[in-house]
Amino acid sequence: MNFEVLNNEGSDLNAVSPTVIKVVGCGGGGSNAVNRMIEADIKNVDFIALNTDLQALNKSNAKSRLAIGQKITQGLGAGGDPLIGEKAAEEDKDAISNILKGANMVFVTAGMGGGTGTGSAPVVAKIAREIGALTVGIVTTPFPWEGPQRMKLALDGIQRLREAVDSVIVIPNAKIVDVFGQGMSFKEQLRAADDMLRQSIEGMSMIITQHGTPNIDFADVRAAMKGQGTAIFGIGTASGENRAVDAATKAINNPLLEDTRIDGAKHFLINVCASSDFTLNELTEISNIVCASASPAFDLKPGVVTDDSMGDTISVTVIATGFGSENETCEKEPAEQVSAEEINPVKEDDNVFSDEEYSKLLSGKTQVQNELFSTADTVQAEPDVPVKDYGSFKKADANSGYRSSVSVDVNDLNTPACLRKNLSRTINFDRK
Repeated sequence: MNFEVLNNEGSDLNAVSPTVIKVVGCGGGGSNAVNRMIEADIKNVDFIALNTDLQALNKSNAKSRLAIGQKITQGLGAGGDPLIGEKAAEEDKDAISNILKGANMVFVTAGMGGGTGTGSAPVVAKIAREIGALTVGIVTTPFPWEGPQRMKLALDGIQRLREAVDSVIVIPNAKIVDVFGQGMSFKEQLRAADDMLRQSIEGMSMIITQHGTPNIDFADVRAAMKGQGTAIFGIGTASGENRAVDAATKAINNPLLEDTRIDGAKHFLINVCASSDFTLNELTEISNIVCASASPAFDLKPGVVTDDSMGDTISVTVIATGFGSENETCEKEPAEQVSAEEINPVKEDDNVFSDEEYSKLLSGKTQVQNELFSTADTVQAEPDVPVKDYGSFKKADANSGYRSSVSVDVNDLNTPACLRKNLSRTINFDRK
């Protein structure tokens, strides 16, 4: 029996990947990262630089460059004001939509804390999602020497970005100094930050564009990342006898990411690039390490790309999503109905009470009685002191006894007299 492969009109069966991936560098930091990616010759990706500063935009190597907010900024930049960056993007949202048209996946990258990148990135992300593209934000936070105000602007911008993207990866520049040491030059620090952005985007785009057996395609990436919020991305390489274990461990312990704890993650993409001697046992080892602390109901999609030029070295790329319990519900049993007499029993002698009653007093449960049944004026106790410094508290005197810190109604005869009269039970440890 003969089979014929039918080619639909307008399609190309020999195309490397039908997925259209676009990377938008917002502001100066994002544009610099795009230049670094172009220098690294990342394949099958369209690069776009977007800025309010015409002088900086002219230095971009991207084929597509978009000047935004010219009516607001006159091409002079946002002056470090995210609000101006946001308004600039809103001014040219139609142009942004047109330049993103046709994309299946959009990466929005920026150095957060400045004006254009911080303000425009959430707007670009929102537009990308509106055209139906899977949208991932990959951003950096400021270096320590950039000051607390810039960090505050960065964190505010990241929160707005989280609300606009499907998933977001945050790379703290402060960790670059921690990992590589204080001896790095200024330019080396900036280059390292750009390189982290490049690695993240290159790694994820390669998962989609490179064919493996088994294979991870764009549909798998979309299923794992769409609407998931925080994402963790890591790459690890290793060689030698324990290469699988070592590479997987490095992938989930990247010290340059904001948070590499994958505890409770529900969705995993694991892509391995290795020579033809890669074994099923090694894939099992990688899976076990990556998913050791995953949610009990996790799902995993593996991919293995064969490249004999790797030799004895293997590369493991991990994407983990599905953190938190936003979609989980916790059913609680209905509270047991009790009568007023059970809550507040009548006492024959309010100067005598049982150990059980006294235990309730110590736990502060008399406050419930007061809230439910008291209508008279109450004597308010001093408010609790917030615990900020354990060293600021002095050890209580052994003879000081326990005094209730709950609100007490002095007219409620069902409240023990020791509380209404502000008395306390005291144990004298000095008594022979």
